[in-house]
Amino acid sequence: MDDYFDPLAKATALIEEGKAETALALLEALHGTGRGGLLLQHARVTAHIAAGRTEDALAIARNAASLFPDAASIAVTLGEALLANGHLATAIGEFQRSLRLDPQSLEARVFLGSAWLEAGEAEKAAEEFAKLPAVTPSIAKKLAEIEAMRTRPRSDPRYIRHLFDQFSADYDERMIGQLGYGAPQILRNLAELIGLAQGEALTILDLGCGTGLSGAAFFDLAARLDGIDLSPAMVEKAKARGFYDDVRVGDIETLDAARSYDLVLAADTLVYLGALSPVFAAAAKALGEGGVFLFTVERKDGEGFALGPKRRWQHSETYLRDEAAKAGFEVTGFLECSPRSEAGQPVEGFAVALALAEKVG
Repeated sequence: MDDYFDPLAKATALIEEGKAETALALLEALHGTGRGGLLLQHARVTAHIAAGRTEDALAIARNAASLFPDAASIAVTLGEALLANGHLATAIGEFQRSLRLDPQSLEARVFLGSAWLEAGEAEKAAEEFAKLPAVTPSIAKKLAEIEAMRTRPRSDPRYIRHLFDQFSADYDERMIGQLGYGAPQILRNLAELIGLAQGEALTILDLGCGTGLSGAAFFDLAARLDGIDLSPAMVEKAKARGFYDDVRVGDIETLDAARSYDLVLAADTLVYLGALSPVFAAAAKALGEGGVFLFTVERKDGEGFALGPKRRWQHSETYLRDEAAKAGFEVTGFLECSPRSEAGQPVEGFAVALALAEKVG
């Protein structure tokens, strides 16, 4: 029948042509007649996402999931809507649920692998893509991205963001109560040891500020206190403490400070970086002449740096001293310490104070 009209196919074509609003009008009119089932709900969600109405898309998807709780395709649709609204962890859960309902769903498998990649979980993403019957050009591109992540001398920023977004709700209780986290106070003690706590109030930048535990430890020394962190959820927690003049989301390796600081802190932050030359250079650029960089790391014996069993990077004393010198720093304090515990055992680490001899850049 040449005059057959398929509204769902027409809506899909309109979305591909960039006419999402027209597609929405068509789909909502169809929905208003009470016609359509799973496919219509999926199309409505897709059209709303394409039109930038992500919250509406999520509401529709959640309603559809309640009406069709055992439909694998609707679980995928809900996962798409969750992703569009920035709810990565919950989206991963929906894609996993879809595969439990239908282990043969290639759509769910691709979405799950892609979501794990977005979370910086290279191995989990690779595991899902390996179960696909064929490698398409788009999957080949993702596999190349996975390989690049594996060889990069730092933890992927997406992994760090996802990890700490998940930890943000109970981070303080978990770190202090369960892991004996003491890096901020260790750095405060080191600051006093080198005489920083005895002079005028300082302008301070907190790298990887998390929920603001270092801000609490250094607030009384600060004329100004700023923070930066990869995790939006952690940044919101830090803002709520009220210690910081400014806190923003950002990557400390590509830091471009708007002002010069007397003190830069990195408490238990550099453990997510292997090669430290980029962050040492960024810290030197952010500091005024004579400024100080205080940080903790986990200890590695011997030379260089290596990724530890808990996916945290470890650094040797030799490596730290060499990189500090290359960045124009002088070592003014170097202490053995335990910034936290793991499985009830203290983690061996270093607390380091570097002073910028001459202003660079």
